[in-house]
Amino acid sequence: MCTFVSMSSKEKASKKGLRTSYVSTVIGISLVLFMIGLVLAGIMGLDSVQRQAKESMQVDLFFKTSWNESDIKQVEQELKSWNEFSEVTYVSPERAIESFSGSDENTREILAIYEGESPMPPSITFRPKATFATKSGMLQIKDKLLKAYPEMIDEVSYDAASLEEVNLGFKQFAFLFLAVAGLLIIVAIAMINNTIRLALYSKRFTIKTMQLVGATGGFIRRPFLRNAVFQGIIAGTIGMALLMTLFFALNNVLDVVQIELTLLELGMLYGAILVIGSLMTLISTWFALNKYLRTKLDDLY
Repeated sequence: MCTFVSMSSKEKASKKGLRTSYVSTVIGISLVLFMIGLVLAGIMGLDSVQRQAKESMQVDLFFKTSWNESDIKQVEQELKSWNEFSEVTYVSPERAIESFSGSDENTREILAIYEGESPMPPSITFRPKATFATKSGMLQIKDKLLKAYPEMIDEVSYDAASLEEVNLGFKQFAFLFLAVAGLLIIVAIAMINNTIRLALYSKRFTIKTMQLVGATGGFIRRPFLRNAVFQGIIAGTIGMALLMTLFFALNNVLDVVQIELTLLELGMLYGAILVIGSLMTLISTWFALNKYLRTKLDDLY
């Protein structure tokens, strides 16, 4: 009776230890995947910010004085069908003077000087798509406009220096971010590998016992690898949940920070975390199992 109670207590303690080890392993991998998810979200966010910065660039299209508003509005409608632009807007003389003066008081003063008529000519303002918001892209747009409307356009005006700064600044930041991201991912891989090795260390005698009674390597590996993939999926889901919690907190608690990811990007991020988590746990488990399968029994102590 005492022996039975003692064995039952040992089995319960052993099962409790395995559950604790399993939970700690999943939590450890989840935190690592959370870090990797932050890096991937940062890369996606950086691309989104760069696209927004490029597409916020404004280009002014000025026309020769011989052309009236109806002609310029016709050009506006035609430009809206071009693939190079994300936004095309007609700017009337009244709106142009308001933008130039900056305040109602200044506008009234300027209009008073010119006897109520705006000295600013009508124009068209457009914003290029991100793929065209480069030095070469803007030159292509300018050449295309001048060829399409040679008799009408007087000037294509944009800040070339700011355009160059935006592209160069994001390139430098992207290289720095990718370097830091690479280091973090290397550290994350090492942490997952060590976590898996420590988890399998407690099962080294079970693995060796199965091998000694004649079980093949494939038979021994199969349940461990299946469990590794399952761990990766659970850890990836927890890691994604932590990321979503962080995004929600940043967007709702800190007004200065806004993280905007589309449903497609969130789906891609979740899928990437699941794939990375499953592959890392699978590969780490494979190598750790091979180590214990090759190790002699006396060397396991």
